Amino acid sequence: KLHSDLDKGVGTVKYTLSGDGAGTVFTIDETTGDIHAIRSLDREEKPFYTLRAQAVDVDTKKPLEPESEFIIKVQDINDNEPKFLDGPYVASVPEMSPVGAYVLQVKATDADDPTYGNSARVVYSILQGQPYFSIDPKTGVIRTALPNMDREVKEQYQVLIQAKDMGGQLGGLAGTTTVNITLTDVNDNPPRFPKSIFHLKVPETSHVGSAIGRIRAVDPDFGKNAEIEYNIVPGDGGNLFDITTDEYTQEGVIKLKKPLDFETKKAYTFKVEASNLHLDHRFHSVGPFKDTATVKINVLDMDEPPVFSKPMYTMEVYEDTPVGTIIGAVTAQDLDAGSSSVRYFIDWKNDVDSYFTIDATEGTIATNELLDRESTAQYNFSIIASKVSNPLLTSKVNVIINVLDVNEFPPEISVPYETSVCENAKPGQVIQIITAADKDLSPAGQRFSFKLSSEASNKPNFTVHDYRNNTAGIETRRNGYSRRQQELYFLPVVIEDSSYPVQSSTNTLTIRVCRCDSDGTIQSCNVEAIFLPVGLSTGALIAILLCIVILLVIVVLYVALRRQKKKDTLMTSKEDIRDNVIHYDDEGGGEEDTQAFDIGALRNPKVIEDNKVRRDIKPDTLRFPRHRPPAEDNTDIRDFINHRLQENDVDPSAPPYDSLATYAYEGNGSVAESLSSIDSLTTEADQDYDYLSDWGPRFKILADMFGEEESYNPDKVT
Repeated sequence: KLHSDLDKGVGTVKYTLSGDGAGTVFTIDETTGDIHAIRSLDREEKPFYTLRAQAVDVDTKKPLEPESEFIIKVQDINDNEPKFLDGPYVASVPEMSPVGAYVLQVKATDADDPTYGNSARVVYSILQGQPYFSIDPKTGVIRTALPNMDREVKEQYQVLIQAKDMGGQLGGLAGTTTVNITLTDVNDNPPRFPKSIFHLKVPETSHVGSAIGRIRAVDPDFGKNAEIEYNIVPGDGGNLFDITTDEYTQEGVIKLKKPLDFETKKAYTFKVEASNLHLDHRFHSVGPFKDTATVKINVLDMDEPPVFSKPMYTMEVYEDTPVGTIIGAVTAQDLDAGSSSVRYFIDWKNDVDSYFTIDATEGTIATNELLDRESTAQYNFSIIASKVSNPLLTSKVNVIINVLDVNEFPPEISVPYETSVCENAKPGQVIQIITAADKDLSPAGQRFSFKLSSEASNKPNFTVHDYRNNTAGIETRRNGYSRRQQELYFLPVVIEDSSYPVQSSTNTLTIRVCRCDSDGTIQSCNVEAIFLPVGLSTGALIAILLCIVILLVIVVLYVALRRQKKKDTLMTSKEDIRDNVIHYDDEGGGEEDTQAFDIGALRNPKVIEDNKVRRDIKPDTLRFPRHRPPAEDNTDIRDFINHRLQENDVDPSAPPYDSLATYAYEGNGSVAESLSSIDSLTTEADQDYDYLSDWGPRFKILADMFGEEESYNPDKVT
């Protein structure tokens, strides 16, 4: 209630309210100043409200007093029960735990004011779950209340926990939650066989390594605490069987280690022990964590194939044995109760098997072809035996036949030897060790003997020393050998074997005489070395040969230079030739020689231009078309020569030296004057060649050629 001292109760004062919750939660009577709550209050929602109030004049609306602030506090009542915010709970505790073992702590929350009264004081209690568990009323810690709780008896527990406020007094509010508690396993139980004897029936045809039965020991524990290991206790028949653990079912799987035979033994008895792998030392006092059971196995009789008397047969036969000769036999029996006859046949796989046959009833093996040890020394094939009563039941055995050698080849020297002896060899010196080989298969203990042939034993050069171990040594019998007298010696050696009949052969060794130093090291075995002077070393011989080669090279170079010089002289003389000057090695045929130079080429400048060559290069002989030029005055030739002279003076490709070229003019002073028609102004018909006869026998041919007028040819130049 609000009241102003200025309020006289005549209705001149008006009260107003503002602030937190004014108009929504609280309201005020404007005339009396009474404050009322217009809805329910919840301390847990808002514990207090701050409001402002003022008294104003009704007429003037002016404040009569300053605004005042006040707080309305909500007083708590016990209207909230305790709540387990984390529930429901899940917990676990090992089985067989002692009393008071910690399990879990629970906690309840009360929204009431803990500072006002007992509304928020919570007390815990168990409504369901006794007498197995207990709870601390103040802390909410849950513990075991009974000893030796067994998981195998009961594994899951559901405990109902209550939390009550007001200190647990009557009228207090309460909340509940559940706690699911699981007992975890410990290895507190040994494995146990459900029965003491296990009976198994096993066919005698079971394969080695196959599973023939299963037994199981029961362990009520869980997980690794229930893992079991099985072992066969040493005793009757235990060595024929083995046992392993199936990791999924924890069963003992019995397997066969060796074959079973009903005819040999019909039953086996042994013991199997089952034990835990992971033991808990806290429970050793309970007793041994293992159990034992007896296993009896009865072998079932089955219809089995025949059984050979040996796992493998080995036989021997001499080569070239006549066809049809029996070399051995195989034997198989039916061991079943109703014994049946057995039939034999060869397991044909290739053509090699056709060398032998087998008697189907007796099992005897005979040759079917002639055998050759040098072609095939061993045969390997299979024999199959089947029961007459049940041909599908068969067994197989391997047969190895070794072909024995008949001594038909003589021994020979194993490898070709290159034997040498020094000129300075001493008597008794071993110069070669020889061995022998025989194409026949040598049996154990066979030996070869070595000796000289009868014709060589009388010669005093070499001898053979048999070492009695299939080797022999070639020894010298002379004091020194001379290559000049004899370079090669041929030594016949007779080799015999020890088989029957004895075979022998004569082998010839070639022994070469060589020059050696004082230590016996061979220096030369060549034939050419015999004729070299004694005392020259290898280095001296090489030096002599080198000098000879150098002299030969010098001679060859000298001859080549002489030839080159002669060739250069000839080239130089030929290079001096200019255009129409041609050298002849004989006297020529006079004017009838059509191979000489055609003067028409000099009178035709165009032809010269087309065939111009450098004068510093050896020119080839120029051949022009043969035609008869007309006779003209010599001034044309002089003009042409002058023209060519000017061209050479200005030609940049011309050689840098002066050269003299003579054209047309042969000079004066000859008794017969010029024979050329170039300088003649007369016709050929006016010329008289009788004077050629006065020149002697060397011009006889010319005189004969031009002596008759009908044979005269004025177009030729000689």
